[in-house]
Amino acid sequence: MSKAPLMPMATAVWLVENTSLTFKQIANFCKLHEVEIQGIADGEVAKGIVGYNPIISGQLTNEEIKLSSNDENRPLNIIDKDIEIKSSDNKIKKYVPLSKRQDKPDSALWLLKNYSILKDSQIAKLVGITKNSVTSIRNKSYWNFNNLNAKDPVAMGLFAQKDLLNAVQKAEKRMLREKKDKERLNLSEK
Repeated sequence: MSKAPLMPMATAVWLVENTSLTFKQIANFCKLHEVEIQGIADGEVAKGIVGYNPIISGQLTNEEIKLSSNDENRPLNIIDKDIEIKSSDNKIKKYVPLSKRQDKPDSALWLLKNYSILKDSQIAKLVGITKNSVTSIRNKSYWNFNNLNAKDPVAMGLFAQKDLLNAVQKAEKRMLREKKDKERLNLSEK
C-alpha cells in the first residue's frame, strides 16, 4: 500500500493550482476522491486551505510531475524516505506533576530499603531529588521521615525499569571494583 502525502488536502490544492495533472492522478496521489479534487478546482472544496508544495517537503520531484503530466495514465509516485529517529540516552528529565512530587521521598526510601548498594547520588538522580534529601532519609533525619511510606518508583512512573537496572549494574560494578581494590591493598600490606 502506498503512502499518502503529508497534509493531503493542502497538497491536492497545490497540485491543482500548479500542475496540469489529471484529477484522477491527484486523487490517487493524495488518497482523496476525484469529486473532491473536482471541488477543489471549482473552488467549492478546501476554501481557505493554503496549498502545500510537495516538492519542497521532498515528497515529489519536478521530474516526477513532468512525467505524469505527459502521460495521464502514469500515477504520481511519492518519494519514500525513511527518516532515522535517534533515541538519545541523554534523555531530558520529564516534568513531574505536583501530585507526584510528594512521592519522591517515598520512592527514595523504597530504593534505600530494596537497593542499599545504590549511592545517594544515584538515588537522587533517579528519583529527582537532592542528594542531601536522600542522605537525610538514609540517616532517618529527614524532616518528615515518620510520615514516609516506601513506594516503588517504577510503578509510580517516576522512571523506567531500565533506568533502575542500569543504576544497579553500575553499583554492582563499583562494589566489585572496591572489593578488588581492598584485596590489592591488603596483599600489598602483607
